[in-house]
Amino acid sequence: MQGILYEETSIFLFILVTCIMGGWLAWMTGRACAQTWRGGLSLAFYLLILGFAVRFIHFAMFEGTLLSLHYYIVDTIVVSLIGAAGFRYTRTGQMAKQYYWLYEKTGPFSWREKAKA
Repeated sequence: MQGILYEETSIFLFILVTCIMGGWLAWMTGRACAQTWRGGLSLAFYLLILGFAVRFIHFAMFEGTLLSLHYYIVDTIVVSLIGAAGFRYTRTGQMAKQYYWLYEKTGPFSWREKAKA
C-alpha cells in the first residue's frame, strides 16, 4: 500500500494525519455545512481546500511532497468521504427533529416521510 495511499515509511502517519486529524476536520466541516443549511457544492469546495491543508501537514511535519497530485487526490477522497458522512448524519438529525411531523429517521444517514394516518 505504500506508494499508493501514502508516501511516508509508515502507514501510522497516513492514519494519524489523513484519517484522524483530517477526518475529524472533515466531519466538522460537513457538520457545519449541514447546520447552516448549505448545499453539497459548498461542502465539496471546502473539502477540496481541506485536502490541500492535509497535504500541507504531511509536507510540513513529515517531509512529504507538497505538490503531488496523486497524494492530494488520495487525501481529498478520504476527507471527502468522511465529510460527506458528517454532512449526511447531521442533516438526517435536522430533518427528523425540525420537521418531526413530516419525517422520521430510518438510520443514522437516512430519513423517510411519515406514513399518513
